Amino acid sequence: MSQSLSKLFVHIIFHIKKSRIKIRKEDQQELYAYMGAIIRDKDSIPILINGVEDHIHILCVMSKNIALSKLVEEIKRHSSRWIKTKGSHYSSFAWQAGYGGFSVSSSLHDITKRYIANQEKHHKKMSFEEEYLIFLKEYGIDYNEKYLWHD
Repeated sequence: MSQSLSKLFVHIIFHIKKSRIKIRKEDQQELYAYMGAIIRDKDSIPILINGVEDHIHILCVMSKNIALSKLVEEIKRHSSRWIKTKGSHYSSFAWQAGYGGFSVSSSLHDITKRYIANQEKHHKKMSFEEEYLIFLKEYGIDYNEKYLWHD
């Protein structure tokens, strides 16, 4: 084959560090737009970014030229620096070190998009911790709960 082609949908989830500093509702859309620009800068395609005050969900098409860990590192590093320019509320803002990355088949693309779009409604019924454990179990990912929640 003379060229490398791929279309890898990935659902990325990560949480703020030390739940004290919440992402204010009025800053969310601008933060998501900034993250989208970072994703595009890494030759990937943001499809939908949404979340609530303490965590983010990203659905994107990953570039074949970047590792998932590097993409997430870049999104976190740049968005953390950026949000600190939004005022003293965010002066000690940070993301937790870990993340979840889940492959999404083309057949589940629309369902995943709806799920991400409805985060605020979804989290009135379920905590982040409950949600994340469900993802880990559905994808058959081994984990030690002792290390999931604290840096």
